[in-house]
Amino acid sequence: MLDRITQLEQEAASDLAGVDTSDQLEAFRIKYLGSKGALKALMGLMKEVPREQKRDFGQGANALKQRLQASFEEKKSSLNGDAPDAARRGPALDLTEPGAPPVLGRSHIISQTTDELVEVFARMGFDVATGPEVEDDYHNFVALNIPEHHPARDPLDNFYLDAGGAAKPSLLRSQTSTVQIRVMEQTRPPVRVISIGRVYRPDEHDATHFSMFHQIEGLYVDRRVTMVDLKTTLIQFAHAMFGPDADIMLVPSYFPFTEPSAELYVKIDLGKGAEWMEIGGCGMVDPAVFEHVGYDPEEWTGFAFGLGVERLAMRKCDIPDIRWLFENDIRFLRQF
Repeated sequence: MLDRITQLEQEAASDLAGVDTSDQLEAFRIKYLGSKGALKALMGLMKEVPREQKRDFGQGANALKQRLQASFEEKKSSLNGDAPDAARRGPALDLTEPGAPPVLGRSHIISQTTDELVEVFARMGFDVATGPEVEDDYHNFVALNIPEHHPARDPLDNFYLDAGGAAKPSLLRSQTSTVQIRVMEQTRPPVRVISIGRVYRPDEHDATHFSMFHQIEGLYVDRRVTMVDLKTTLIQFAHAMFGPDADIMLVPSYFPFTEPSAELYVKIDLGKGAEWMEIGGCGMVDPAVFEHVGYDPEEWTGFAFGLGVERLAMRKCDIPDIRWLFENDIRFLRQF
């Protein structure tokens, strides 16, 4: 199975070497990098890979994807560089025309949403905590009650980094729950914090998925904390973000680090009729998580929640495609 990665890379290199036009380059992209391309088919073979080779196969497939993408971009740049000088320069500049007035910048819609979330939870007494984006196995998995062979550890669902001889490779964090662990390791209860930051998952880019996005996580630990406290906090959040008519619904679910767990839905009406939208997960902190950080689960209880920042921004501002948030198109960004 590992030989298939090498074989595919050799075939792609051979095809790319023969690309001379933009049309040929687009055909190369579809053949190897498209949603139905050879690389996607290769990753679909993971279920056939022997268990002892799954990690090597997953890391090799992800590395091949990055190399092919880099080779594609390099070829694309070289083809564009062959365009006539006049086409690259664009229209001639008329020095007799009056200068354009400077345009004032503004915060990105993600930054605006982040600032609003911080303000909302700060009014409820939550402090802001931060943590590293490159995490170790313990904080990203073990301390969050995610066992050794849990599907969440799959190489196809995480950006693992070069182990460098280490038994457990580091990775780009897949959730901001890692910050909660670090806070509890250094702080005795009561604890009331939120953490906002980038997280990374190797999702195929489409209208609702991106390989880098933002999460906000909340954690409250004290004596006699219950689901009533969690639901009250989330109701206040919904009213502050979407208005007094917003409603929430908690649907039973499963997460390794909370028990009981629920998916959070918010019902809002932004002029197109009331709709239910899933915006994250929540639940009571699992006692096993408390044991990892030295908290006595017989004395302390707590709740945690995690919300997708992009999902909130897209719903509130009626943005249909998450990719628009990261294209840096000034025409789009000026709308907010």
